[in-house]
Amino acid sequence: MAGVGISCVGAAPAGEAKAAPAVTPLGQVIPVPAKVDAGGSPYEITSRTRIHVQGKSREARAIGEELAKVLRPSTGYRLPVTDDGGRDGIRLELIRTAKDLGAEGYRLESGRKGVTVVAKEPAGLFHGVQTLRQQLPPRVEADSVQKGPWKVAGGRIEDTPRFAYRGAMLDVSRHFFTVDQVKRYIDQMAMYKVNKLHLHISDDQGWRIAVDSWPRLAEYGGSTQVGGGKGGYYTKAQYKEIVRYAGSRYLEVIPEIDMPGHTNAALASYAELNCDGVAPPLYTGTNVGFSSLCVAKEVTYDFVDDVIRELAAITPGKYLHIGGDEAHSTPHEDYVKFMDRVQPIVAKYGKTVMGWHQLTGGNPAEGAIAQYWGYDQTGQEERDQVAAAAKKGTKLVISPADRAYLDMKYNKDTPLGLAWAGLVEVDRSYDWDPGTYLEGVPESAVFGVEAPLWSETISTSEHIEFMAFPRLPGIAELGWSPASTHDWETYKVRVAAQGPRWDALGMDYYKSSKVPWPNS
Repeated sequence: MAGVGISCVGAAPAGEAKAAPAVTPLGQVIPVPAKVDAGGSPYEITSRTRIHVQGKSREARAIGEELAKVLRPSTGYRLPVTDDGGRDGIRLELIRTAKDLGAEGYRLESGRKGVTVVAKEPAGLFHGVQTLRQQLPPRVEADSVQKGPWKVAGGRIEDTPRFAYRGAMLDVSRHFFTVDQVKRYIDQMAMYKVNKLHLHISDDQGWRIAVDSWPRLAEYGGSTQVGGGKGGYYTKAQYKEIVRYAGSRYLEVIPEIDMPGHTNAALASYAELNCDGVAPPLYTGTNVGFSSLCVAKEVTYDFVDDVIRELAAITPGKYLHIGGDEAHSTPHEDYVKFMDRVQPIVAKYGKTVMGWHQLTGGNPAEGAIAQYWGYDQTGQEERDQVAAAAKKGTKLVISPADRAYLDMKYNKDTPLGLAWAGLVEVDRSYDWDPGTYLEGVPESAVFGVEAPLWSETISTSEHIEFMAFPRLPGIAELGWSPASTHDWETYKVRVAAQGPRWDALGMDYYKSSKVPWPNS
């Protein structure tokens, strides 16, 4: 299916540019900052502007270069990046003693002579630059010279995240996405301060990562996808490139090998992983719950050990996701035995276990993170099980299917997506609180939020964008901004202002009737 969005592609029409305010009010960005003190003269970027990077930090220099790369095509200005210590222009400062800003916070000050972004850590500096970017007119994102002025409203922002984990998941198993397609989505996530990329790299329909000790996993198990397409997989070098690129945008990659269910691609690749020793055919449908690794066979754990060892070696991040959902073909007793064997393997290779919330039905390892994906119809017993685990110390990432799943249809006429968890318009995806969502779970047990995008019906970058936008920025705001700032009536105005920015970036998106888009 071709792109299905109803937005324009390319630079925003001249009419929209004229309709936009001359200066975006300070703090009218996504995610909304924790504290904004607006006032004073704006700063205008001109042909004389320089980007000053304090000190000799390579990370800060790279962030300055990325900012210049965004601004140069549309402004037409040189915008040299320098460490000459100048006081005017755009200043990027790492101040290691600014402990109040934490690992990801920043401070932005704007006035007549310049804009200064301060952070304790490079991640905070990067996030501050994303706020600066959104304070400029949307046409700044265009890849050709646009008409100014390029003003940043005056005042001061102090901003730190509510939750440490703000993720988005991309399912590359049902449909395979190339390295460049994943990079494009990474860039889009990073604009909204998302800091985790959860890659779902194995499922019934495809195995997407090369494993040297079990080569047929990728070569055969990765050879198809939903609907029978050619599929594909990442070499280790390609996976490392995704990890490197995500890291340059301050996103941590969390790979997922789903097990013991969702494993048909592996079972088809190696007969010995099946209890009966017979490999099933490759699968290109969309049903779930029919496959299972053979819990009783010792070769199963040799396989798991090899896969986790090789994947951990090329994943610098802290977490490795072992799935664990919809294991309907695995008896509960066997499921518990399997997870009791597998979780220590993850720890052996220096990683922390993540798993879907069904992990709480067994014995979550100390420090394990459970990802809750239940929805309105999830039974109370299952919710209570998750809450009980949280009270015992298991941290939760909250991803309600009827709020945060980006593959749910917006309405009955949406040409992509599924509807098993209901229809999820943009207001529904925003109007909830991760800190209080699960009864009996204190906010202290909530590690953060994640917006998964399953790809049964998704096969192009245009599809990703149409289903993720405008919902992903809202989920990102729930993860970053204080609960007191969450308000649909003000948020819908801010997300409407992002439309021309997405147009200028050539992105597809859903023009929800719930949002007052410019000139719509």
